Amino acid sequence: MICPKCEYEYIDGIIECPDCGKKLISSEEFKGKLIHPEDWIVVRTFYEVYNAEMYKANLESGGVESTILSKKDSSFPGVGDLSVVKLLVKKVDLEDAILIITDIESEDNDLKEDEEYK
Repeated sequence: MICPKCEYEYIDGIIECPDCGKKLISSEEFKGKLIHPEDWIVVRTFYEVYNAEMYKANLESGGVESTILSKKDSSFPGVGDLSVVKLLVKKVDLEDAILIITDIESEDNDLKEDEEYK
């Protein structure tokens, strides 16, 4: 049995993690929930983490699991933007993700057009 949060392994008979209180799961179930890089694909790139987080929230509200890969280091002083933030989705969800992203971006364009006429 393994804690899905702490990832500590416990002997049979223990059903709850003594450290965090989460219900333990079998090692087979735990391995089935691990993230494997070959299952994921970059669906969009950004220059700012907050933009990626907003898209991620929209994808997840649409039932598409996503994750953000960022090598940004705000403690590193530098001129310009030297890194890209990547938004990844599972390959099996790619079509749904593209539909959601297209919808988001078409709404953004509609808002920009509306603002031009004001």
